[in-house]
Amino acid sequence: MERLTVAPDAPDLPALPPGRRATIKDVAEGAAVSRSTASRALTGRGYVAPGVRERVRRTAQALGYVPDAGARNLRQQVSRSVGVLVSDLRNSFYADLAAGVGQQSRRRGYAMMLSDDNGSPERELEAAEAFVALRVAGVILTPLSAEVSEYLHRHRVPVVEVDRQFCPGRCDAVVVDNRGAARRVTEGLLAQGHVRIALLIDEADWTTGRDRAAGFAGAVDDAGRPVEAFVVRAGWHVEEARERVRALLEGPSAPTALFAANNVLAEGAWRAAQDLGRRIPEDLSLVSFDDAAWMSMVGPGVTAVAQDVVALGEAAVSALFERIDQADAPARTVMLAARVAERGSTAPPPAS
Repeated sequence: MERLTVAPDAPDLPALPPGRRATIKDVAEGAAVSRSTASRALTGRGYVAPGVRERVRRTAQALGYVPDAGARNLRQQVSRSVGVLVSDLRNSFYADLAAGVGQQSRRRGYAMMLSDDNGSPERELEAAEAFVALRVAGVILTPLSAEVSEYLHRHRVPVVEVDRQFCPGRCDAVVVDNRGAARRVTEGLLAQGHVRIALLIDEADWTTGRDRAAGFAGAVDDAGRPVEAFVVRAGWHVEEARERVRALLEGPSAPTALFAANNVLAEGAWRAAQDLGRRIPEDLSLVSFDDAAWMSMVGPGVTAVAQDVVALGEAAVSALFERIDQADAPARTVMLAARVAERGSTAPPPAS
């Protein structure tokens, strides 16, 4: 049988048959130690003489040995992995959120298991069931409803809801100050003299949409002068928003300012304005909740509420591991501030 040459402090090893993966037994035999010693050397749990540990590790590397995570999870009850479930990885918000979770998880020695549900409650629950079966240490998710968080909670899986919250008091959450930030950008439009302002929104039932709508309404109510403000359901996708905004701008009481409640709706509004030849900001002011790369690349740039989404993901990981360490502590909600990135997409309304 062909033999492999490894480090001088490890013996020559027999080549494994094609298609067979190395086992801990192969490593132990190749390093001339017991299986328990090989296991201690590779996991770092328990004493092994430094020279022996190095020999075992070199042997494992030469054999291409990879620990059986499934068997290890069965013994330890949980794996060294974090489940992450987001709504749509094509949206830069969710991609950046996952990046923040992944970075912080790796620093703690945990892998990230990532899934997206594409807005489907059925797919969301399927992913949650898979996470339970794989014995993840905890789950960070942008929930579509309370059902998935409650399901994971029933299975004693630590959960952190991010961006939106459905189970306050039962599950931890990390959110941004949606109400305060929405109020600030609306106040900015009012200060420029706009009296016909539309809020473009996809939903007002989740905490994100509800709080952004509340911030918008609060600023209008406190304006101290009559303001024609209205909320427009603009769909969930760029093209839906584009068509809805086109119809709005061609109507008899077209607004002079648009506040898009997220980056997808902002893109639809921008495209609709371009379709109709409406100049931003001379003919129409536009602001967005959620910054996106394209907003600083167009001319003029789009003023937006800029969430530090990577920091949001990192904060969620911190909250998750605090929950793992203190399983019986009361559930808490962490609220992060959001800044307004002022660009050039707003101006006083055009003269009538």
